[in-house]
Amino acid sequence: MSFLKLKNGAVIAFAAAFCLSIVAGFAAPKIAGSADAATGTLSSIEPGPNDARIAYQVAQFLENLQYSLQPLDESMSEKFFDGYLESLDPRRENFLQTDIDEFAHYRTNLDMFTVGGRGRSDLTPAYEIFERFLERFHQHTEYVDQLLKQDRFRFNTDERIMLDRHNAEYPKDITGAEELWQQQLRYEYLQEKVDREFSPTNGGTVLPLPKTADTNITGELTQHYDWTLRYFTNWDGDDVLQAYLNALTHAYDPHTDYLNYQHAQTFKIEMSLSLFGIGAQLSEDNGYCTIESLIPGGPAEKSKQIKAKDRVIAVAQSNQPPVNVVDMDLSKVVELIRGPKDTQVRLTTEEKDNPSSRHVVVMMRDEIKLEDQEAKARLIETPDDHGGTNRIGVISVPSFYAPIDSDAHNYISVDVAKLLKKLEREKVAGIILDMRGNPGGSLEEAIRFTGLFIKDGPVVMARDTDGRVQVDSASEPEVTYSGPLLVLINRFSASAAEIAAAALQDYGRAVVVGDISTHGKGTVQSLNPLDKFIWPATPTATNDPGTLKITIRKFYRVTGASTQLKGVEPDIVLPDVLNYDADIGERALENPLPWDSIRGVDFTKFNLVQPYLADLEEESKARTATNQDFNYIRQDIDEFKKMQADKTATLNEQEALKKRKENAARQTARNEERARRAVPDEKIYEITVENAGDPGLPAPIPLTTTNYTGGSDSNSFAAYFSTNTTSEISNPASPTNQLSKPVISSTIQPDPMLDETEQILQDYVSLLSKSGSLIANQ
Repeated sequence: MSFLKLKNGAVIAFAAAFCLSIVAGFAAPKIAGSADAATGTLSSIEPGPNDARIAYQVAQFLENLQYSLQPLDESMSEKFFDGYLESLDPRRENFLQTDIDEFAHYRTNLDMFTVGGRGRSDLTPAYEIFERFLERFHQHTEYVDQLLKQDRFRFNTDERIMLDRHNAEYPKDITGAEELWQQQLRYEYLQEKVDREFSPTNGGTVLPLPKTADTNITGELTQHYDWTLRYFTNWDGDDVLQAYLNALTHAYDPHTDYLNYQHAQTFKIEMSLSLFGIGAQLSEDNGYCTIESLIPGGPAEKSKQIKAKDRVIAVAQSNQPPVNVVDMDLSKVVELIRGPKDTQVRLTTEEKDNPSSRHVVVMMRDEIKLEDQEAKARLIETPDDHGGTNRIGVISVPSFYAPIDSDAHNYISVDVAKLLKKLEREKVAGIILDMRGNPGGSLEEAIRFTGLFIKDGPVVMARDTDGRVQVDSASEPEVTYSGPLLVLINRFSASAAEIAAAALQDYGRAVVVGDISTHGKGTVQSLNPLDKFIWPATPTATNDPGTLKITIRKFYRVTGASTQLKGVEPDIVLPDVLNYDADIGERALENPLPWDSIRGVDFTKFNLVQPYLADLEEESKARTATNQDFNYIRQDIDEFKKMQADKTATLNEQEALKKRKENAARQTARNEERARRAVPDEKIYEITVENAGDPGLPAPIPLTTTNYTGGSDSNSFAAYFSTNTTSEISNPASPTNQLSKPVISSTIQPDPMLDETEQILQDYVSLLSKSGSLIANQ
C-alpha cells in the first residue's frame, strides 16, 4: 500500500455503489494493522469470541448456497490464500518472497483450517499473515522516514518506475524491498515537486521552488506515511476477520461478500437512500475525520455551527463522556455518529489548523434522506425550424435503490414514474434514460422499472444452482411512457441496470447508445444475516455477527443469453476512452463466473428500433467524425493507448515537467476553443422527484456565468482558464469592478456522450414520426 493510494482519504459516500441482488451491493474491506507507531513495537490482535464460529458458518453457506456449489477444497484454498495476500499487499512491495515461502504450507490447507473443526474455524493463518504484513509495513515506514531525513532526491536519470505491480514478483529479501520502497518514495516525491513547480495557478510557467520546498515535501510525505501506519495499527479483530473472510468469499466470485455489522449497516443505507444521523458526508484527512459536505436540511446544517472542512475531534452519546476519534478508523467514527432518530449526539469540532476554534455541537439525530442521489430529470427546450420549440427529457437513473429493513419509501420505479408523467405533461417528444455509472441495486425494482415502458411481458430469467429457471415479468397495469426512448449506458452500468437495458433492447422498445458494452455482472445475490446461526459466546461477544451477501443465481435476458462477462452491447457505439480500458468490467475481476446461455422465452417485440437503426447509426457516425469534442476524445484515446502499452512512469524531472506542460497546453487550448463557442440556443429545466407534481416548470438554469478578472492581468480566455483566479461578483457595476474584465463562461460542462445521444433522439423522433410509429403499442 503506497502513500498515493491513501493521500486523499476515502469519502464515506452514503450511496456509493450497488451490485445486483434480490437486494445487493458491495462493501470494500479495509486493510488491517497492529503496531504501535510511537514505540515501534508490535502488539497482538486476537479474534473475537464469535469469530471462529462466524468464519465456519460463512464457509458452510459458501459450500451449500453459492451458485457454483464448489466445496472449499485445495483449489479454493489456493485462491483464498492468494486473495488474502493481495488484499493486504496489492502492490507486492511489503511481503518478501521469504514470507510467502514461510506461509506456503497454508496455501493448500486453508480449507482444513476453516472447515476442519467442529463448528469453529482455526483463524491462526489470518493473524500470522496479518502480523507479518504489519511488521513489514512498519519496516517500510521506518525506512521511508530515514530516507526523508537523509536523502537528497535527484531526478536527472532515465530511470522509470513500474506503476502496476499486480502481477510482479515479491521482493526476494529486505534489500530488494528497500529498493522498491526507495523507488516508490522517489516517484511520490517527484509528483509532489512537479505539482509545486507546475500547476494551473502558474499560468503554464515552471516556477523555481523556494528553499523551503524540500522541507515541505518531506514533512508532508512523512506525515502521510506515519498516518498510513497508524491507519493499519487501528485495526482490531473485526477488521482482520472482514479482510480474511472477504478473501474467502471472493475466491468463489467477486460479488459474494462478508459484511460485518458496520458494512451491513452502510449497505442498507446505500440501498434505502435513508439513514438516521446528523446529515454530514465525512472523509479522512491524515487521521482526522473531516466534514466533506453537509446534507441540506440535516441536523448538522441546521445547527449553523458546522461547516465543510471542519474536523471532528470527539463524539459523545447523550450524557456519556466523549470518545476521542483522532486516528480512529473512519467507519468506526461514522458508527458513533449514526444512531436512532431523536437521540442526542455531541460532536467536538475544530477548524483545520485552528485548535482555538474547538467547540461542542449538540444535535438530535434525524432521518436523512439522500435526495441528491435520487433519480432526477432535465427538460431541454430548443427552437425548431417553424418558430416553435422542441422538447426532450433526460432522466438520470443513478441506481436501482429500494428500502431494506427500514421505514424509508425510496423506490427508483416510483420516482422515475413521477418524472415520466411530469415530462409527458410538458409534452416532450422523447426521453433519454441516462444509466451511465449505474451500478445496479434491487432486482425487483429493475423489473418494475422496465414495466414502466412495456406491458405484461417477461423481463429477465434467473437460474438457480439446481438448474431451475424462474421468469420474472412486468406486471404493471398500464405503461407509464410509450413514446420514443433511448438508453445511455457506459462500462460502469452494471447488474440491475444491465437487466433493464437488455430488456428494453430485446423488445425493440429503446435504442441503446454508449460504450462498447456495459460492466457484465449477470449474477444475483441474497442477503443472509448470520445472527440466527451465531449465538453470543460471552457477554462481550459481538452483538451482530454480520451478513453474508452470496451469489445464488445467474440472470439471463429474455433471449436466453446471459449478460455475465459480455454485458449489454449498445445499438450505437460512441467513441470513449473507457472502451479501451482493460481494467474495467467483470472480466477484470478475480474469479468471475463464466458466460453461458439458456433457452429463451416467448415475447412480443415492438420493432421500434431495427427499421431505423442503420439511418441513426450513419447520421451519428457522420456527426462524431467532425464533432470537436469527439476529436478531443480520439486524442485522449491515443494517449491512453500509449500509457497502457508503457505501464511505467518517468523518474526524470525534466521529462515529467515536459509531459505536464504538454497536457496543460492541450487542456488550455481546449478550454479556449470551448469558451469561444456560442452559447446553445436552448433552455434547460431541472425537475426533481419533489417538484415533479408542481404545475408548470421551474425557472430555467442559467447557461452562463459572468466572472471578472483584473484588466492588467487577464487579456484572454486563455489567461482566465490557465490562472483560475477569477471569482463571481454579485454586482459587476460596483466601483471595485470597473477595472475588471468580464469573462462569460458556461455553467454546463461538456458532455459529448449525452449531447450526441440527444441528437440521436431527435433523429429517432423524426424517423418515427414519418412512419407514424411514435407510440409503442404491444
